Amino acid sequence: EVHLVESGGGLVQPGGSLRLSCAASEFTFGTYVMSWVRQAPGKGPEWVSAISSGGGITYYADSVKGRFTVARDNAKNTAYLQMNSLKPEDTAIYYCNTVLDTGGDYWGQGTQVTVFT
Repeated sequence: EVHLVESGGGLVQPGGSLRLSCAASEFTFGTYVMSWVRQAPGKGPEWVSAISSGGGITYYADSVKGRFTVARDNAKNTAYLQMNSLKPEDTAIYYCNTVLDTGGDYWGQGTQVTVFT
């Protein structure tokens, strides 16, 4: 069974940084795009970023472009989201996601990021 586990969330002041990790197992990690999606309190899911299977192509939502960096280490079956210059509006639960060619759409349990003044 595909397993995604996020970690690295926490409390941080505006302007601070956090690095999220997504540890993957039970599928050929290096074959698939990995995405990050967040959900703020009382709001719907917001796509944040994605990275191609080899890591050479990255995508960002306008709201995080220039502040967040997505990366992956296929040898470690792990994806990362480096978040800098955090703002209160970045407060959300952050999820990693992958969709396999079987059509399976997999999500982790999420990690909470809270940016407070």
